[in-house]
Amino acid sequence: MQDKIKYELEFQIHSSPQLLFQYLSTPSGLSEWFADNVNSRGEIYTFIWDGSEEEAKLVRKKSGESVKFKWLTSEDDAFFEFKIVVDEITKDVSLLITDFTDEDEMDEAKMLWENQISDLKHVLGSA
Repeated sequence: MQDKIKYELEFQIHSSPQLLFQYLSTPSGLSEWFADNVNSRGEIYTFIWDGSEEEAKLVRKKSGESVKFKWLTSEDDAFFEFKIVVDEITKDVSLLITDFTDEDEMDEAKMLWENQISDLKHVLGSA
């Protein structure tokens, strides 16, 4: 099996870090833009898209700063993480996404995130 490649994407988000964090860290927030539905039982989150389910473990959650999930079906160290970065001078808010994908699927993976973040911005009213 080929190792997945780690990549990072950064998006400007016109929102307060606190509001943005709610959309990144709660099942109700995530189901507004990331998946059709999201349920959680403790640290295990179930993401539902078009009837298929994927489970991920909440690995780390730093209030107002970052959320890190690891897919339970993943056999490697791959994870996906949301980090909220606030510029000290301008106070601009950015969302830094770290994810992993196969080399030949990089373009599709980036495009998927761009579409997801477009949905997030729409929900936040920052589109």
